[in-house]
This record gives sequence, structure tokens and C-alpha cells, in this order.
Amino acid sequence: MESTIKVSAQTRYIEKESDPGAQRYFFAYTIRIENAGDRAATLLNRHWFVTNAQGEVQEVQGPGVVGKQPHLKPGESFHYTSAAVLETPVGSMHGHYEFETDDGVRFQAPIPPFSLSMPNLVH
Repeated sequence: MESTIKVSAQTRYIEKESDPGAQRYFFAYTIRIENAGDRAATLLNRHWFVTNAQGEVQEVQGPGVVGKQPHLKPGESFHYTSAAVLETPVGSMHGHYEFETDDGVRFQAPIPPFSLSMPNLVH
């Protein structure tokens, strides 16, 4: 069932919210979750691992995403935007969502790793 939920991410560095002098790098990310299967399912929980350039990992988990627990019928998708603050100009995120089908089957949908990177770091 896992492979029926497709997750993709787009990221961007938010300069106006960042303060490199204070080791604060603000990144926004937009997630697209698509039900590519043949059974409807509800996103129950999220579980993220946010890693900075020093290898420090912050674990984030809880119900839903941005205060919602979307129910996705086959072929439907859900988009949301959230943010992460790192102490380094580069990092990454990955994890999984926990879903439950309408007939009560729970499963995890992996969130593939994606990078968070301040632009123009390499000159």
C-alpha cells in the first residue's frame, strides 16, 4: 500500500526571515501528497527528521499536517506549505506519513529526502 501515496517537495530559502549572523536559516517547503492507488486514505500523523550540516537531527512528529488530516480519494492530491529553521545554511529533511484506509488498514508513506540549501553558497 505504501507505494500508492506519492510525496514530493519543493523548497526555498527565505532570506527576510533568516539571520546568518545569529545562525538562523529559514526555509519554506511545499509538499504535494498524491493518492496514486485505488483506495481512499486519511493522513493521520507525520514523522520528520530534520538534519543540519553538522549532522544534528531534530525529530518532529504529531497529528496531521498544518492542522489538517486530509482524506484523499484515488487520484486526489493535497498541497501544503510549512517551514523549518536550521542553525546551518544547508540541511535535509525526510520521514513518513501515517495513513489509514477507509477500511481501517494503517500504513506508512515515505517522504523521500530533500535538501534545504541557502542559494549561492558555492561561488
